[in-house]
Amino acid sequence: MIILGGLPELPRPAARAIYNTLVAVFGGRVVAVYRKIHRFDATLPDGSRASESDVILAGETPHVLVAPFGKIGLSICYDLRFPELYRALSAAGAEILVVPSAFTLLTGIDHWEPLLRARAIENQAYVLAPAQYGPHGHGRHSFGHSLAVDPWGAVIAQVSRGEGLALTWLRADLLQRVRSDLPALTHRRLHGVTPAEVVTLSAEETPA
Repeated sequence: MIILGGLPELPRPAARAIYNTLVAVFGGRVVAVYRKIHRFDATLPDGSRASESDVILAGETPHVLVAPFGKIGLSICYDLRFPELYRALSAAGAEILVVPSAFTLLTGIDHWEPLLRARAIENQAYVLAPAQYGPHGHGRHSFGHSLAVDPWGAVIAQVSRGEGLALTWLRADLLQRVRSDLPALTHRRLHGVTPAEVVTLSAEETPA
């Protein structure tokens, strides 16, 4: 299987905005298309501004692809910061989470690996995260450091600074053992529909 993305997808001729799209190819044909749901609008520590919502349309639907070797949850880059998406993928049976990305250099240094490991641990799934590296126009520089994380949260393959290739085995026995020994996915009690209780302190209860 080949995972391509994110790719710019024009929804119709002469459209003014595009989708950031992941395409999965298997056996010579396109078997899944996922459009990134979350758009990166932020001011970075160096003062530069990213505003994807100006030119990128938001996707709406999480996707899990059932392949002969496992169930794959699809995501792209900034989606990584939204654990509720990965919970939805996990609830739909995902065992492998893919996160093709172009994380910025400044956010990637501190957040890339911790977020990927968190998604693996929370969902007891393999995480595969190919990442663009280096400068690529408009003053942007991507962090790179493609990596793979196992369901226990251990980094099992990683590309160091620069271009490279990371290879690893995905072990079905390890996935099943982690989920059996610590069956956290079966212990969930909040499923995204229960509103949080909000408690507001009165002025009298607030310490001076």
